[in-house]
Amino acid sequence: MNIRAIIVDDEELARHLLREYLRTEADIEIVGECANGFEAVKTAAELKPDLVFLDVQMPKLDGFEVLELIDRAIHVVFVTAFDQYAMKAFDGAAVDYLLKPFSLERFREALHRVRRLTAAKPVTPAELRNQARAPGQYAQRIVVKDGARVHIIPVEKLDYAEAQNDYIAFRSEGRTYLKQQTIASLEAALDPARFLRVHRGYIVNLERIVKIEPDTKDTRVATLLDGSQIQVSRAGYARFRVLMSR
Repeated sequence: MNIRAIIVDDEELARHLLREYLRTEADIEIVGECANGFEAVKTAAELKPDLVFLDVQMPKLDGFEVLELIDRAIHVVFVTAFDQYAMKAFDGAAVDYLLKPFSLERFREALHRVRRLTAAKPVTPAELRNQARAPGQYAQRIVVKDGARVHIIPVEKLDYAEAQNDYIAFRSEGRTYLKQQTIASLEAALDPARFLRVHRGYIVNLERIVKIEPDTKDTRVATLLDGSQIQVSRAGYARFRVLMSR
Protein backbone atom coordinates (compact mmCIF):
# COMPACT_ATOMS: atom_id res chain seq x y z
CA MET A 1 0.00 0.00 0.00
CA ASN A 2 1.45 3.35 -1.06
CA ILE A 3 2.16 6.13 1.42
CA ARG A 4 0.79 9.38 0.01
CA ALA A 5 3.06 12.30 0.87
CA ILE A 6 3.34 16.04 0.39
CA ILE A 7 6.54 18.08 0.59
CA VAL A 8 6.41 21.49 2.30
CA ASP A 9 9.44 23.77 2.07
CA ASP A 10 9.88 27.34 0.87
CA GLU A 11 13.21 26.48 -0.79
CA GLU A 12 13.01 24.89 -4.25
CA LEU A 13 16.40 23.20 -3.78
CA ALA A 14 15.20 21.54 -0.60
CA ARG A 15 12.06 20.24 -2.32
CA HIS A 16 14.17 19.04 -5.26
CA LEU A 17 16.45 17.07 -2.91
CA LEU A 18 13.49 15.32 -1.31
CA ARG A 19 12.06 14.49 -4.72
CA GLU A 20 15.39 12.97 -5.76
CA TYR A 21 15.70 10.95 -2.56
CA LEU A 22 12.13 9.67 -2.97
CA ARG A 23 12.52 8.78 -6.63
CA THR A 24 13.64 5.21 -5.86
CA GLU A 25 11.11 4.65 -3.06
CA ALA A 26 8.38 2.73 -4.88
CA ASP A 27 5.92 2.73 -1.97
CA ILE A 28 5.91 6.50 -1.39
CA GLU A 29 3.89 8.65 -3.78
CA ILE A 30 4.40 12.43 -3.83
CA VAL A 31 0.91 13.84 -4.28
CA GLY A 32 1.72 17.52 -3.71
CA GLU A 33 4.36 20.16 -3.09
CA CYS A 34 3.96 23.44 -1.23
CA ALA A 35 6.20 26.48 -0.95
CA ASN A 36 4.54 28.04 2.11
CA GLY A 37 2.35 27.23 5.08
CA PHE A 38 -0.92 28.47 3.61
CA GLU A 39 -0.51 26.15 0.62
CA ALA A 40 0.33 23.29 2.99
CA VAL A 41 -2.85 23.67 5.04
CA LYS A 42 -5.01 23.88 1.90
CA THR A 43 -3.28 20.94 0.20
CA ALA A 44 -3.43 18.74 3.29
CA ALA A 45 -7.16 19.38 3.61
CA GLU A 46 -7.82 18.66 -0.06
CA LEU A 47 -5.52 15.68 -0.66
CA LYS A 48 -5.57 14.08 2.81
CA PRO A 49 -2.02 12.68 2.65
CA ASP A 50 -0.64 10.04 4.98
CA LEU A 51 2.64 11.88 5.47
CA VAL A 52 4.03 15.42 5.35
CA PHE A 53 7.69 16.34 5.01
CA LEU A 54 7.45 19.68 6.81
CA ASP A 55 9.93 22.54 7.00
CA VAL A 56 9.76 24.66 10.16
CA GLN A 57 11.06 28.09 9.20
CA MET A 58 8.83 29.40 6.41
CA PRO A 59 7.10 32.68 5.54
CA LYS A 60 3.36 33.30 6.06
CA LEU A 61 2.78 30.26 8.30
CA ASP A 62 5.66 28.38 9.86
CA GLY A 63 5.81 24.63 10.36
CA PHE A 64 4.47 24.75 13.90
CA GLU A 65 1.44 26.73 12.79
CA VAL A 66 0.84 24.32 9.91
CA LEU A 67 0.96 21.45 12.40
CA GLU A 68 -1.75 23.16 14.47
CA LEU A 69 -4.07 23.43 11.47
CA ILE A 70 -3.78 20.06 9.70
CA ASP A 71 -5.42 16.75 10.58
CA ARG A 72 -3.62 15.20 13.54
CA ALA A 73 -3.87 11.79 11.91
CA ILE A 74 -1.29 12.89 9.34
CA HIS A 75 2.21 11.73 10.19
CA VAL A 76 4.95 14.34 10.08
CA VAL A 77 8.65 14.24 9.34
CA PHE A 78 10.21 17.61 10.15
CA VAL A 79 12.85 18.76 7.68
CA THR A 80 14.56 21.67 9.36
CA ALA A 81 17.63 23.74 10.11
CA PHE A 82 16.06 24.65 13.46
CA ASP A 83 18.31 25.01 16.49
CA GLN A 84 19.27 21.86 18.36
CA TYR A 85 17.45 22.88 21.54
CA ALA A 86 14.13 22.19 19.79
CA MET A 87 14.92 18.61 18.86
CA LYS A 88 13.55 17.17 22.10
CA ALA A 89 10.19 18.72 21.25
CA PHE A 90 10.21 17.21 17.78
CA ASP A 91 10.84 13.79 19.27
CA GLY A 92 7.48 13.91 20.98
CA ALA A 93 5.30 14.88 18.05
CA ALA A 94 6.81 13.62 14.80
CA VAL A 95 7.64 10.31 13.20
CA ASP A 96 11.15 11.70 12.78
CA TYR A 97 13.05 14.90 12.06
CA LEU A 98 15.79 15.58 9.55
CA LEU A 99 18.27 18.28 10.47
CA LYS A 100 19.53 20.07 7.34
CA PRO A 101 21.83 19.19 5.70
CA PHE A 102 21.09 15.45 5.90
CA SER A 103 22.47 12.46 4.00
CA LEU A 104 20.61 9.88 1.94
CA GLU A 105 21.40 7.33 4.63
CA ARG A 106 19.79 9.51 7.33
CA PHE A 107 16.80 10.10 5.07
CA ARG A 108 16.31 6.37 4.64
CA GLU A 109 16.36 5.94 8.41
CA ALA A 110 13.45 8.38 8.57
CA LEU A 111 11.59 6.43 5.89
CA HIS A 112 12.10 3.24 7.88
CA ARG A 113 10.34 4.88 10.81
CA VAL A 114 7.61 6.16 8.51
CA ARG A 115 6.91 2.67 7.22
CA ARG A 116 6.68 1.32 10.72
CA LEU A 117 4.57 4.30 11.82
CA THR A 118 5.22 3.52 15.45
CA ALA A 119 5.83 7.05 16.66
CA ALA A 120 3.06 8.20 18.99
CA LYS A 121 1.95 11.82 19.25
CA PRO A 122 1.57 12.48 22.98
CA VAL A 123 2.34 16.18 22.56
CA THR A 124 -0.27 18.50 21.06
CA PRO A 125 0.85 21.01 18.40
CA ALA A 126 0.41 23.96 20.77
CA GLU A 127 2.47 22.25 23.48
CA LEU A 128 5.11 21.40 20.90
CA ARG A 129 5.41 25.04 19.92
CA ASN A 130 5.80 26.04 23.55
CA GLN A 131 8.56 23.49 24.11
CA ALA A 132 10.45 24.59 21.01
CA ARG A 133 10.26 28.30 21.85
CA ALA A 134 13.40 29.76 23.41
CA PRO A 135 13.15 30.90 27.05
CA GLY A 136 11.66 34.37 27.32
CA GLN A 137 10.02 34.19 23.90
CA TYR A 138 6.24 34.25 23.61
CA ALA A 139 3.67 33.88 20.86
CA GLN A 140 3.24 36.91 18.61
CA ARG A 141 0.13 35.62 16.86
CA ILE A 142 -2.54 32.93 17.00
CA VAL A 143 -3.64 30.92 13.97
CA VAL A 144 -7.16 29.54 13.63
CA LYS A 145 -8.60 27.42 10.81
CA ASP A 146 -12.23 28.07 9.90
CA GLY A 147 -13.24 25.73 7.09
CA ALA A 148 -10.97 26.55 4.18
CA ARG A 149 -9.91 29.89 5.68
CA VAL A 150 -7.00 30.57 8.02
CA HIS A 151 -7.24 33.52 10.39
CA ILE A 152 -4.15 35.10 11.94
CA ILE A 153 -4.76 37.03 15.16
CA PRO A 154 -1.87 39.24 16.36
CA VAL A 155 -1.74 38.85 20.12
CA GLU A 156 -1.98 42.60 20.67
CA LYS A 157 -5.45 42.44 19.09
CA LEU A 158 -6.65 39.62 21.34
CA ASP A 159 -9.18 40.85 23.92
CA TYR A 160 -9.60 37.63 25.86
CA ALA A 161 -9.74 33.86 25.51
CA GLU A 162 -12.41 31.63 27.03
CA ALA A 163 -12.16 27.88 27.60
CA GLN A 164 -15.11 25.97 26.11
CA ASN A 165 -14.71 22.24 26.78
CA ASP A 166 -11.93 21.07 24.43
CA TYR A 167 -11.87 24.40 22.59
CA ILE A 168 -10.87 27.98 23.20
CA ALA A 169 -12.94 30.94 22.02
CA PHE A 170 -10.67 33.83 21.04
CA ARG A 171 -12.27 37.28 21.09
CA SER A 172 -10.67 39.86 18.82
CA GLU A 173 -11.99 43.01 17.16
CA GLY A 174 -15.61 42.10 17.73
CA ARG A 175 -15.30 38.55 16.38
CA THR A 176 -15.00 35.16 18.06
CA TYR A 177 -12.81 32.34 16.72
CA LEU A 178 -12.90 28.74 17.95
CA LYS A 179 -9.84 26.51 18.10
CA GLN A 180 -9.15 23.12 19.66
CA GLN A 181 -6.55 23.85 22.31
CA THR A 182 -6.19 23.75 26.09
CA ILE A 183 -6.21 26.98 28.03
CA ALA A 184 -3.11 25.82 29.91
CA SER A 185 -1.10 25.58 26.69
CA LEU A 186 -2.35 29.03 25.63
CA GLU A 187 -1.38 30.50 28.99
CA ALA A 188 2.14 29.10 28.58
CA ALA A 189 2.42 30.64 25.11
CA LEU A 190 1.41 34.19 26.06
CA ASP A 191 3.58 36.84 27.71
CA PRO A 192 2.55 36.85 31.41
CA ALA A 193 3.33 40.56 31.60
CA ARG A 194 0.57 41.24 29.03
CA PHE A 195 -1.95 38.43 29.55
CA LEU A 196 -3.38 37.17 32.80
CA ARG A 197 -5.41 34.10 33.63
CA VAL A 198 -8.02 35.75 35.83
CA HIS A 199 -10.17 32.64 36.12
CA ARG A 200 -9.75 28.96 35.34
CA GLY A 201 -11.71 29.57 32.14
CA TYR A 202 -10.46 33.02 31.08
CA ILE A 203 -7.24 34.70 29.97
CA VAL A 204 -7.47 38.47 29.52
CA ASN A 205 -5.35 41.05 27.73
CA LEU A 206 -4.44 43.42 30.58
CA GLU A 207 -4.57 46.42 28.25
CA ARG A 208 -8.28 45.74 27.64
CA ILE A 209 -9.33 45.90 31.29
CA VAL A 210 -11.26 49.07 32.19
CA LYS A 211 -12.22 48.16 35.73
CA ILE A 212 -12.64 45.24 38.12
CA GLU A 213 -15.58 45.34 40.55
CA PRO A 214 -16.92 43.01 43.28
CA ASP A 215 -19.50 40.46 42.16
CA THR A 216 -20.00 37.84 44.86
CA LYS A 217 -18.14 37.13 48.08
CA ASP A 218 -15.38 35.25 46.28
CA THR A 219 -15.50 36.65 42.75
CA ARG A 220 -15.20 39.91 40.85
CA VAL A 221 -16.10 41.02 37.35
CA ALA A 222 -13.70 42.66 34.90
CA THR A 223 -15.18 45.05 32.36
CA LEU A 224 -13.23 45.34 29.11
CA LEU A 225 -12.98 48.13 26.56
CA ASP A 226 -15.54 46.48 24.28
CA GLY A 227 -18.04 46.14 27.14
CA SER A 228 -17.42 42.44 27.71
CA GLN A 229 -17.58 41.28 31.31
CA ILE A 230 -15.26 38.52 32.49
CA GLN A 231 -15.49 36.63 35.75
CA VAL A 232 -12.43 37.04 37.99
CA SER A 233 -11.70 34.48 40.69
CA ARG A 234 -10.16 35.27 44.05
CA ALA A 235 -6.82 33.80 42.93
CA GLY A 236 -7.05 35.65 39.60
CA TYR A 237 -7.63 38.95 41.36
CA ALA A 238 -4.68 38.29 43.66
CA ARG A 239 -2.46 37.71 40.60
CA PHE A 240 -3.81 40.89 39.04
CA ARG A 241 -2.94 42.95 42.13
CA VAL A 242 0.60 41.53 42.18
CA LEU A 243 1.10 42.47 38.53
CA MET A 244 -0.27 45.97 39.04
CA SER A 245 2.01 46.58 42.03
CA ARG A 246 5.17 45.99 40.00
